[in-house]
Amino acid sequence: MEKNQLDEIDVQILKLLQQNAELTNKEIALRLHKSVATIHERIRQLKESGYITKIVALLDRKKINRKLIAFSHVLLHDHAAATLSTFEREVAKFPEVMECFQMTGTFDFILRVATSDMDAYHTFYRKLAALPNISTVQSFFVLSETKSETAYPL
Repeated sequence: MEKNQLDEIDVQILKLLQQNAELTNKEIALRLHKSVATIHERIRQLKESGYITKIVALLDRKKINRKLIAFSHVLLHDHAAATLSTFEREVAKFPEVMECFQMTGTFDFILRVATSDMDAYHTFYRKLAALPNISTVQSFFVLSETKSETAYPL
């Protein structure tokens, strides 16, 4: 199932699930005026074809004491494939790292890091800086959050 193979029903299902993954097949069927069996089969196909990769609960980070968000830009000394892979593998082990993106431009990676406070970030920073081939880490701390979306426009 390719993007151009999605019909309007599939798109509507994806939109609904992005807004509320707790919707039952019956609730989706009622909203889209389709049978429950049809919705069940379409969701199964969307999962099998990789459009739906996982269904999760989004938590309020402040209530679970992840109040400090930093975007850490990382520059490596060496850019060999093995070095990049090692960095990605090691940084993925850090529970503080919520996202890791390899980038073009001045820095090699951008990490979105969530910690309880600056002391916890400092502890994380020491672990990060201890990884091999780290040249520079430049961090930017979030002061306020204007928009945070998980749903992609379809």
